[in-house]
Amino acid sequence: MTGPGDLLRLQAWFSPAFPVGGYAYSHGLEAVVEAGTVGDRQSLARWTEWLLLHGAGQVDGVFFAAAHRAGPDAIAAAALADEARAWTGTAEFALESERQGEAFLKTLGAAWPHPAVDMLAEMLEERPPLSVAAGFASSVHGVALEPALTCYLHAFAAMIVSAGVRLVPLGQTDGQKITAALEPAVLEAAALAAATPPEEAGAAAPSVDIFSMRHETQYSRIFRS
Repeated sequence: MTGPGDLLRLQAWFSPAFPVGGYAYSHGLEAVVEAGTVGDRQSLARWTEWLLLHGAGQVDGVFFAAAHRAGPDAIAAAALADEARAWTGTAEFALESERQGEAFLKTLGAAWPHPAVDMLAEMLEERPPLSVAAGFASSVHGVALEPALTCYLHAFAAMIVSAGVRLVPLGQTDGQKITAALEPAVLEAAALAAATPPEEAGAAAPSVDIFSMRHETQYSRIFRS
């Protein structure tokens, strides 16, 4: 069951106002736009849908769900963080995920403290991937998996769309049209991720990693990934 308090937490944690620095990352989209692969509303929508169903959205969703099920076992969550980190395809994607994961745990510990979250933060030898940090925190705070995972993936898609609105560039209304059109993909991605154990996780988006590696040496850059 999901109560009003749970919805308030999800709205806060996965809002653009939550200080994880998500506005600084484009998940390689900057290089994609530079190459001309994405250049309008339709192509941005297709690219974001592909990420949700076949790229980092799907892999991260699997580890979010696994970390949620691991709660309140901080030892198991820390092991999942190591495994999820190994799935990161490029240095910039690692930066994107781990910097946001670290900021998420730090802010959560200050505003929504919980002993299990503190224990996880103490056990981690490296910065945690955002997916594991957010999934574990949602679990120990009593937020059900389905709404938590759905909101997490919606926030991931919104980050890509927001970057695209600035990069292409597109109008704010076009950005909201994309967000509305992506609702079925977000729901599908959440359902697939929740049903997939970590040992069966997988992605089918090698071009995303290639664009990310190109972004590392791109001449002029706005975003950190």
